[in-house]
Amino acid sequence: MVQQIVHYSSHFIVPVFIALLLYRQHWLRAYAVLLLTMMVDIDHLLATPVYAACRCSIGFHLLHSYPAIGIYILLLFFKPVRLVAIGLVWHMATDYMDCLLQAVYCK
Repeated sequence: MVQQIVHYSSHFIVPVFIALLLYRQHWLRAYAVLLLTMMVDIDHLLATPVYAACRCSIGFHLLHSYPAIGIYILLLFFKPVRLVAIGLVWHMATDYMDCLLQAVYCK
């Protein structure tokens, strides 16, 4: 239960604060973009089973791979795609936190 609360609040609530902090004048639009970056989870549809409670996404799914994460970090340096990159990097950080919690709760 704690794992799910941390995971989903990190995906949905923390981006509100990111949007307010970095894009105050257009925070709602920024929040929408940050939420849209969750579409990176489409790679979960390629896995069998699609959902496994104790599976770490980082390093398992294609768009959650280390090379992909490296690309997301590089995109932070390009202003036109910076907001998308922030969303993707935050998504990966959230999923990594979930992996750490799985080490505790999935034994």
